[in-house]
Amino acid sequence: MSLLLILSLVFLLSWNVAAAGDDDQQKAFVQCLSNSTSVASNISNIVYPSDNPSFSSILEFSIRNRRFDTPTTPKPLVIVTPHNVSHIQSTVLCAQSHNLQLRVRSGGHDYEGLSYVSPRPFVVLDLIQMSNITVDVSNRTAWVQSGATVGQVYAQVGKSSNTLAFPASVCNTVGIGGIVSGGGYGTLLRYAGLAADHVADVQVVDARGRVRDRASLGEDVFWAIRGGGGNTFGIVVAWKFNLVTVPETVTMFSVTKTLEQGPTKYLAKWQKIADTLPNELLIRIVMYKAVNPVTIAVVFNCLYVGSKDKALSLIQESFPELGVTPEVMFEMTWAQSTIQFAGVNGTTLDSLESRTPVKDVIYFKAKSDYVTKPIPDSAMDGLLKMMMQDGIEQPYVIFTPYGGKMAEIASNSIPFPHREGNLFKIQYLVYWKEDSEEVSNAHMKWIRDVYDYMGSYVSSNPRDLDIGENMNSSTGGNGTTAYQQAKVWGVKYFKGNFERLVKIKTAFDPTNFFSNEQSIPSLGVGKEGQTTSSNSSSSASAPSGDSDGGNNAGNETQSGDNNAGNGTQSGDVGQGDNNTTNNNNDNNNGTQIGGVGQGDNGNSTTQTSASVVVRYGPRSYYYLVLLFLVLFI
Repeated sequence: MSLLLILSLVFLLSWNVAAAGDDDQQKAFVQCLSNSTSVASNISNIVYPSDNPSFSSILEFSIRNRRFDTPTTPKPLVIVTPHNVSHIQSTVLCAQSHNLQLRVRSGGHDYEGLSYVSPRPFVVLDLIQMSNITVDVSNRTAWVQSGATVGQVYAQVGKSSNTLAFPASVCNTVGIGGIVSGGGYGTLLRYAGLAADHVADVQVVDARGRVRDRASLGEDVFWAIRGGGGNTFGIVVAWKFNLVTVPETVTMFSVTKTLEQGPTKYLAKWQKIADTLPNELLIRIVMYKAVNPVTIAVVFNCLYVGSKDKALSLIQESFPELGVTPEVMFEMTWAQSTIQFAGVNGTTLDSLESRTPVKDVIYFKAKSDYVTKPIPDSAMDGLLKMMMQDGIEQPYVIFTPYGGKMAEIASNSIPFPHREGNLFKIQYLVYWKEDSEEVSNAHMKWIRDVYDYMGSYVSSNPRDLDIGENMNSSTGGNGTTAYQQAKVWGVKYFKGNFERLVKIKTAFDPTNFFSNEQSIPSLGVGKEGQTTSSNSSSSASAPSGDSDGGNNAGNETQSGDNNAGNGTQSGDVGQGDNNTTNNNNDNNNGTQIGGVGQGDNGNSTTQTSASVVVRYGPRSYYYLVLLFLVLFI
């Protein structure tokens, strides 16, 4: 038999073996879920195998970056859209039982596709159906399921009170689960800090399928999940937030300068004052390539938490060069200001609740960093010049000022460490529409060139997959190798908080069941790849009882909001995915969002290390024997 024929048979048989294995795993996983009473009763509206007619539409609905929606992009074997917490528990237990990785998305933006792509056989737990929000005005709190979007939270808080607010993303379509898991920042960060700074309690499904709250988790795990990354410690079903008190009136204004007006001098002044202004004033900069004529627009987007008169007096005293006049300033409620920043199509709070992004789903890449000392004018000129590069369709650079409340909160108060000492954060983004490898490569090269060019002027503490991946972790492994891989990026991003996160992860999820390319690794139990089991029985059918509903944070790799402006309408470029859609909230037993079901709801499972990757089903042995015969007989 010729070598070519043998190699061809090897390839075909290997492909058939893998395909058969995936098919067997899929069927076994679905059967496992069907053994759960709560899932079985409505399985057609909860479980979507890859051959289901609705599979593609459900998968693609929450994808905001077409770079991760190609024919060669790995697809999940099954998508599960839970309506209540028992569905989540069943999914966790069945995924472990059948050695499937679990990727979780909560309905919004995921820059690197980690919430719906994996290199090993996997299931997507899509929390889109779990978006209940309960606002308690008298206690200034809100319980929010992780599948809700930022816009939905803003709308519900705004409808409940004109003097309550929540500090989160600029973009309304970002998922709450993802943004809070990463930190979460927006227009109120100088006034109130991050979204994760305001978490008072949580509901979490752990790797054993148990529903936990702050008290049963303990303060270490509660610390870790507020900014330590999504899909890392467990599935956050719902968050209890302390809301922020604001005046009944806030003030917005925008001023745009173009290349022809010499924006460098304005940028230089902004760098000197932006982080030193009173906490109530935020001046954010969005730079983008405008057309007709082609130029760079530098937009100063401003929010003052207070009246127009006070805002005008303050800006004329601190930044007179901008030339702000009363005519460009507008008073409104805080909730109304979020509509303007998001750039949504509409003027009512209801318009914030749309899950459809303002910008069409296209290809993009984003990177970020922090600035601790002013960037020289010459470097700014060079950056503006790079943004004018021919062939680059939609480049954006966003400067978000720090200082204020961000400088007052300790760097180890939650895992997110970037606080005092940072003047501002930079986001670099580039978008393109053409489905072409050449075009894609050109835009990816551009953003990496810009990032490298700016390297001398930033702190080098970004967070995207360019700075490192847990390759061992992404395949389910744990132990020393995964730790060393994660440390490459983990120390850059989490700084001194990384080691504490690893210790907490190891104690809470020792088998590293919840993992992705940039999750906190577990040092594991025993050696890498070793299977460990609990003392429970071998059934993995999961609990049929119902607890309170909720959603988990997917894998938004950024530390908060990712959004670019569009001209004087700040926030018109909605970024990436993690997580999203529908407002169907089915809490079967009428339980309250805040009611945490305690107890060991998942102790009927065999807890198997996710490091054991089973790619082949029973039929695989037939193919392996056949392959042996072809090669050696």
